[in-house]
Amino acid sequence: MKNYANPSFVDRNKNAAEAKKKLLEKFKNAPKPDEATLAARRAEQELADKAREARRIERERVKAETQARKEAELAQQAEAALIAEREAADALVAEAAAKKAARDERYAARKARKR
Repeated sequence: MKNYANPSFVDRNKNAAEAKKKLLEKFKNAPKPDEATLAARRAEQELADKAREARRIERERVKAETQARKEAELAQQAEAALIAEREAADALVAEAAAKKAARDERYAARKARKR
């Protein structure tokens, strides 16, 4: 009577060899893919690769256009800020000149009264 609870090394080795043989037979008897199926699958994969590459290129183009648009907008905003800053500086200079002219006028009037 065999002891199935504690098989010997020989039994385990024999069972492993049989399992390997059955597995090899299973793969040997499996149907082989024919050349037409492989070619069709390869063609489908190439089409998918081309489509993926086209989508990637389109994404990069859109991203570049968006970046260029943002840079142009930032440059335009910087130019507008510079113009506003210049106008403010010109206004300050004009105001200072007007105050100086008024002060000079008062000074000239005071000198004229003293004479």
